[in-house]
Amino acid sequence: MTKKSILCITIGNLAIPATLSAAVQGWEVCSAATLAEARRQLKVRPLLVGVLLVESHDDQLCAAMDGFLHEHWDMHWIALLHPPALESAAWRRLVHDHCRDFHTWPLDVQRLRHTLGHAHGLAALCRAADGHSHIRAVPALTGESSAIAGLRRQIVKVAGASAPVLIWGESGSGKELVAQAVHAHSPRRAGPFVPINCGAIPAALIQSELFGYERGAFTGAAREKRGLIEAAQGGSIFLDEIGDLPMELQANLLRFLQEKTIYRLGSTHSIAVDVRVIAASHVNLAQAVQRGAFREDLYYRLNVLALDVPPLRERKEDLLPLAEHFFRTYSSERAPRVKGFSGRAAQAIRDYDWPGNVRELLNRVRRAMVMAEGRLILPQDLGLSTDQAARESAPLDDARIRAERDAIDASLQRAGRNITLAARDLGVSRMTLYRLLAKHGIPAPSRVCYTAGSPSK
Repeated sequence: MTKKSILCITIGNLAIPATLSAAVQGWEVCSAATLAEARRQLKVRPLLVGVLLVESHDDQLCAAMDGFLHEHWDMHWIALLHPPALESAAWRRLVHDHCRDFHTWPLDVQRLRHTLGHAHGLAALCRAADGHSHIRAVPALTGESSAIAGLRRQIVKVAGASAPVLIWGESGSGKELVAQAVHAHSPRRAGPFVPINCGAIPAALIQSELFGYERGAFTGAAREKRGLIEAAQGGSIFLDEIGDLPMELQANLLRFLQEKTIYRLGSTHSIAVDVRVIAASHVNLAQAVQRGAFREDLYYRLNVLALDVPPLRERKEDLLPLAEHFFRTYSSERAPRVKGFSGRAAQAIRDYDWPGNVRELLNRVRRAMVMAEGRLILPQDLGLSTDQAARESAPLDDARIRAERDAIDASLQRAGRNITLAARDLGVSRMTLYRLLAKHGIPAPSRVCYTAGSPSK
């Protein structure tokens, strides 16, 4: 039988006392005389349980140990202290926030042995429950649902091409992460990735920000300035919320896509720029074209390679992995006593509909990490109620599913079962329409029908 392992930190080069040696008989003990040495050991070999054996109880050491225990919050720690240490408010707080238990001298061997065994058992249960996820490299697009797995495959396919990419998704669904993944998998990965939020730049400044300007182009232009498109030379430019771009600048962007050249403001000569354009919008651009709010020729120039980011409600399997990922990523912000999610909190996360998508989940988890009063996050810390979430989400899900199916049926009828026309009517790509047909169990037409003048993909 494999020995259980434990890390014993003996600050001040203390020798492990005989009573502790007796308590850990049958265990494999890894010793560290400093916190730096303990960090090195844990990088090489993550352990489940640690013992803090401290002789000196000054506040400076307490602060250093508090930072160390914050870094290694997922271990189960047992403190061995001299009784005077508990007279210090700082040490009492450290034990309360970070330690599963504590013992004072003289040590009771049997009680300490029981404490260590119990801590190891609990730690092993936690490690088995999360499937060692905290030591795995977390991909940028966290999740293993079929929707996100399909999106990853599409990203790899489109990344190798040089054509523009148009990403559609609801607000907060992670469109910029998708754009970063496209760039990271592309031959341009060594070049810059320049993100621009078209809705956040004042309309009067967008042209100079995107295309740059020459010295003297306007009052205050004391020197020339490269625009953001030029700054992305050799890489990718991400135009987020492209639907918010003013109509007059849409013509300039179209010229750049066609000719791969730009004109700085106030310049009479063009500049060749080698940049891949990745655009995103939460607005349905096909409908914006019909309303006259977006240029049709620019839409077809951008919509060469289309990616649809699924909303969080369509990837329920990813909810808990995402929540755990955010918990680990922002662990430095959490209250020290908070160790994870309770079973009720996990159920509330699964039951809630997440209209704000990944951004809402992130914000709720970060708030709960700070506001939780116990060791585990509860539904109320997330601002959720299990019963309320179940009551609200089930009817809403049913209504949404019925409405989605009815809309697809109606579009197919109007289009005479023509996939291209039905997809255009719904404002989605053909690929997305096929996914929706499979989701609702609607038989797909026996063959794809193309209409004259329909855009090629």
